Amino acid sequence: MAQWTSAVGAAQLARLLNSQQDRPAGPGSRRPPAYRALADGIRLLVLEGRVPVAARLPAERELALALSVSRTTVAAAYEALRAEGFLESRRGAGSWTAVPAGNPVPARGLEPLPPEALGSIIDLGCAALPAPEPWLTRAVRGALEELPPYAHTHGDYPAGLTALRSMIAERYTARGIPTMPEQIMVTTGAMGAIDAICHLFGGRGERIAVESPSYANILQLMREAGARLVPVAMAEGLAGWDMDRWRQVLREAAPRIAYVVADFHNPTGALADEDQRRQLVEAARSAGTVLVADETMSELWLDDDVEMPRPVCGFDPAGSTVITVGSASKAFWAGMRIGWVRAAPDVIRSLVAARAYADLGTPVLEQLAVNWLFSTGGWEQAVELRRRQARANRDDLVAAVRRELPEWEFAVPEGGLTLWVRTGGLSGSRLAEAGERVGLRVPSGPRFGVDGAFEGYVRLPFTVGGAVAEEAAARLAAAARIVESGGTVGAEGPRTFVA
Repeated sequence: MAQWTSAVGAAQLARLLNSQQDRPAGPGSRRPPAYRALADGIRLLVLEGRVPVAARLPAERELALALSVSRTTVAAAYEALRAEGFLESRRGAGSWTAVPAGNPVPARGLEPLPPEALGSIIDLGCAALPAPEPWLTRAVRGALEELPPYAHTHGDYPAGLTALRSMIAERYTARGIPTMPEQIMVTTGAMGAIDAICHLFGGRGERIAVESPSYANILQLMREAGARLVPVAMAEGLAGWDMDRWRQVLREAAPRIAYVVADFHNPTGALADEDQRRQLVEAARSAGTVLVADETMSELWLDDDVEMPRPVCGFDPAGSTVITVGSASKAFWAGMRIGWVRAAPDVIRSLVAARAYADLGTPVLEQLAVNWLFSTGGWEQAVELRRRQARANRDDLVAAVRRELPEWEFAVPEGGLTLWVRTGGLSGSRLAEAGERVGLRVPSGPRFGVDGAFEGYVRLPFTVGGAVAEEAAARLAAAARIVESGGTVGAEGPRTFVA
């Protein structure tokens, strides 16, 4: 019986391998043999989770043709991977990826490290800050006071608590977007909201247009739902969306869904202006595409002179094109797993009906806590504290990276929680692997792209400041030196793939 659970084609694997190209080797440096570079490239893809464990690899002849190398080179690379525990084979069943005994299975998303690991590793993988106390404690206490009447019910509210739905609707109305409670569904975080939307509108094999780069965990969610991702390149720097590209993709690919982060985009930090928002809504409406606008960063402007544009749904008065997703996770605390969807009432009814076969509803206590924050003014004070924390962390991290790695390039965003950094020609994947060795967890650029894009980038979140930010930048510089010198990580270490 075959031991593989998925497969990666020769053309796809070739694209992923070719995306790993580093800067040219310096004078006197030695290039590894072609088979060794190929083996290292495949191993790196497995360690990063970009090729899953138990994925069937192409036959030797197929991969040799896709890479324009000899079959002997591929055979030697496969044999090296088998010897190192990264490949298993069986006659008649082919070869599939593996990890050596005792190694953790690589994750494909950006899950946070366990709290007990934080003492030895600086975690820049998760763009989330600690809770803004004392507001979390106050909110939970307020929720406990409101809990008794709900405790006498079954506790399942598929659309969310009426009080919280009404409060969220009022907040949209106060922003100039008239909204009824019937247009709101409370979800288990923004991920729960987008998962529900994808299952309702997407379906296996449906096209979903996504910004390129985009949020890694959402991309993986969509892949696992069977979507066909259509990347649309962002404009350079912090300029937001490239509207010519968006119009072309919506017209020619006709995706069922388009997913965008207009407010302090993750990972670039870009803020789409009002004209871009208007044009994108019009283009989506013309193409019959459902436009999903992720607003999880919308309240995290960090500079005082930022003028926030109208929400994307403000350009869709009929409510037929835009579905908005919000969340308490980024602006307040990731542990408060409360998100919401704003859409037309018929869409909300369909989402609620489908929820009976998913999670039935969102925890009541957390909903009451968020409702307490909204109704008492505690939300605004907590978010202002969050902005001060993120602003200080951003400034400290920017200064530290510029000092330690002056050749790296980035634009400083006016809000959000992430810095998108061009690594001076170094492989982001190799930097991530070397970072683990020096006690730093940093996600590589390809996690935020489709099929190996953005190898020359890393994402740095504003989650540490002061001396920790300085130490993080120093460790990142140490990882860069390892990559530049061809230093080893494990037995052999990452090297440039050379066909």
